[in-house]
Amino acid sequence: MEEHLSAFLRYLSSEKGCSENTTAAYRNDLSQFMAFLLGSSGDELTEWAQVDRDRIIAYVIALKEREYAPSTVARKVAALKSFFRFLVACGQLTTDPTLALDSPRVRKHLPQPLSARDVARLLDAPPHTAAPKALRDRALLELLYASGMRVSEVVGLRVSDVDLVAGVVRCPGRGGRERLIPIDAHACQSLAAYIEHGRPQLLRDPDDPALFLNHRGQQLTRQGLWLIIKAYAGAAQIEGEVTPHTLRHSFAAHKLNGGTDLRQLQQLLGHANLSTTQVYTQIAETPSEAV
Repeated sequence: MEEHLSAFLRYLSSEKGCSENTTAAYRNDLSQFMAFLLGSSGDELTEWAQVDRDRIIAYVIALKEREYAPSTVARKVAALKSFFRFLVACGQLTTDPTLALDSPRVRKHLPQPLSARDVARLLDAPPHTAAPKALRDRALLELLYASGMRVSEVVGLRVSDVDLVAGVVRCPGRGGRERLIPIDAHACQSLAAYIEHGRPQLLRDPDDPALFLNHRGQQLTRQGLWLIIKAYAGAAQIEGEVTPHTLRHSFAAHKLNGGTDLRQLQQLLGHANLSTTQVYTQIAETPSEAV
């Protein structure tokens, strides 16, 4: 059974072009499902053909009894559906036991962008000093808002991905889709100061290509970036939860308010489907809040 799970994960990575984070999420969800099956069935379960709809329903009920959020249960059910479709497609199964399985209803929340005023307060939160951490954090915040990039995309940037003369960042996005994102003068200035004066002080390995480094001289992690945002949002006294994705939402909403075409915004955000981008048209801001 384990070999089929491994084959599915390779399929997601090599053929579907899923990111490492997405593949890891599938691995965690499906490994949890396997652990449930083996724990409830013991040695009698040796192949996926033995997994019927009743076993899957029992798993979903167990998730609900453990009080997982509906969105989490829905994600785990979606992972199961994808996996069993794969098993049918590659001839391991003749029927899909998840075919008539309903996913929990998940209430969709509209993205919550920051106002232009709150964005300005957040971008101004890092200390105005020449300390390497301050230079890094200012460049990091400016770039997040100026580009609308995802967390994984930002921490994965290399120095060579930034062209300050042209004012663009090369972003290797999901599914191998690379895009060039223009950034404004403020972001360029902050990045230039960090690359010239801040990064060399953080750097430990001269051959390390990573753009954003932590205090140990290693590539900044997604978790580290989240903590940085959280700290400066608190320092700026911004109400509500502020995450790196909040800046992505703010970028998108403010771009639309500023007259950016929806198709162009789709390309900037790296969305595969226009419907994903269209959600931002439902966010109303007053003209005074737009940037």
